[in-house]
Amino acid sequence: MLKRSLLSDWFSYENTSRNSRRWWFGGPSRMKFRIKAMFAGCALVLGAASTPALADGTSPQLRSASFVVVSERTGQVLVEQNATKAAPIASITKLMTAMVVLDARQSLSETLRVTSDDIDRLKNSGSRLRVGTRLTREEMLNLALMSSENRAASALARYYPGGTRAFVNAMNVKARMLGLADTRFADSSGLDPRNVSSPRDLVRLVSVAATYPLVREFSTREERYVKLGGRMERFGNSNPLVRDDTWQVGVSKTGFIREAGRCLVMQAWVRDEPVIMVLLNSQGTWTRTADAKRVKAWLETLDTERVAALAPGSGG
Repeated sequence: MLKRSLLSDWFSYENTSRNSRRWWFGGPSRMKFRIKAMFAGCALVLGAASTPALADGTSPQLRSASFVVVSERTGQVLVEQNATKAAPIASITKLMTAMVVLDARQSLSETLRVTSDDIDRLKNSGSRLRVGTRLTREEMLNLALMSSENRAASALARYYPGGTRAFVNAMNVKARMLGLADTRFADSSGLDPRNVSSPRDLVRLVSVAATYPLVREFSTREERYVKLGGRMERFGNSNPLVRDDTWQVGVSKTGFIREAGRCLVMQAWVRDEPVIMVLLNSQGTWTRTADAKRVKAWLETLDTERVAALAPGSGG
């Protein structure tokens, strides 16, 4: 497992959604946390100086096949394995889907309709969004990020100017603009195993996603009740850690298809320090969350002096 500095070729990106007022929902404490999330994301996107590693002791023993953990404040890689190897990323794809949707600045209140074109014929995955379901673009975006709803992600792409093909092209153009050399997209849901990226690229993707208020809000929302077929249906977050009071999560996304294994990316705070965790290709049902907990526990054992040594302007 290597510990080395990230390259300093990060690209800054800022999104100002017309619905950004929703960012402030949740009261003063939640507002303060979301402000921290935004500025931590901006700090990493803008680049970081080469600094000493956060930990010089034993690294955590993780079960994910590929991973990287990065200090957002400094850009320092804390631990990694196969971090530049491109692999299928499953529904982690939906972070890029959300950014492309928001970049287009289409009305979030416009009603979108699920059609037979949104049915998953590649993996035959199920969905509670039956053909004919009508939801606003905002609700589709919320379900895609929070519950990883594949038909919602498909509908969002279909309603993009130029349709699905233009949407996927926009995803790849944005990836190139952000310098994501290992990243390619073939669909908006992540069901296609040709959606690939590397852990290092996904650190950049998560950092940019953190600058979008609605991505932060929807990806970390614990649950949402949606009226479907005359009854209220509960949709929960696919990442149980957002419901854990011991975690502060700014951005979250899970993913799973057979080719990708179980994946998890997060922006989180550990001992008041923002970190990005990318965990790819875990085989056990709970392995990805267990790995995240191992990383958090490892970081929490570090002495205060070593953590403080990585503060901006501390030299090294």
